[in-house]
Order: sequence, then structure tokens, then C-alpha cells
Amino acid sequence: QVQLVESGGGLVQAGGALRLSCAASGSTFSAYAMGWFRQAPGKEREFVAAMSRSSRSTRYSDTVKGRFTISRDNAKNSLYLQMNSLKPEDSAVYYCAAVFRFSSDYVPAGQNEYAYWGQGTQVTVSS
Repeated sequence: QVQLVESGGGLVQAGGALRLSCAASGSTFSAYAMGWFRQAPGKEREFVAAMSRSSRSTRYSDTVKGRFTISRDNAKNSLYLQMNSLKPEDSAVYYCAAVFRFSSDYVPAGQNEYAYWGQGTQVTVSS
């Protein structure tokens, strides 16, 4: 099993930037594909970005492509999400998620594919 704890959320003005972190513990981080999801009030949780175990493969939702960058540091058991050019519609609780995968380059994008979830961190973008 892996435990996930997100941090780095906060209040930022539109056009600003935030960097989210997800600290993993309890298992071999490099064995897991990782993803970021978000959920705004009254909306379903949606995919944001994901990265393979190897870091060679990534996927982004169309709404964040070109503005957000996912990365990971397997030596530090950490996942990151650099968010630039933030918009009010990016406001949500952001969750990191993990799933064990034998394939080093597989990038799961569906939330049903993920087995482990953090508690989330709130991001609020003011206009």
C-alpha cells in the first residue's frame, strides 16, 4: 500500500502560479503510475494529469495542457504539479492518486484505474 499526502494549495490571483506536491510513503514509489485529479464544488472529480512510473510518458486534460506540468522525483518519493496561468475555473480540491503498474510507460487517465488517493489540497483562484 502507499499513503499519499498533498500540499501546496492556497489562494492565488488569476494569472498566477502554484506548485502542488504529493508525498508518498509506505511502498516503493517508483512502482506506481501517478495522477492528479480535481473536484470543484457541485462537479464530478475530473482528470488533470498523469505520469508513468518511468516519467517518460505523460497525459494532460485539454483544459490544462500547456499551463500545467506534472513531474515526479522517485528519489524523494514525490509527485508535483506546476500550475501556471491559473484561471478561476481551476479552483478545486486537487487530489493525487497512485496505481501499481508493471508497465513502466503506462499512463492511466481514468480515475477508476487508481487504487490510492490522498486527502486533497484546496486551490482557489480569484478573478
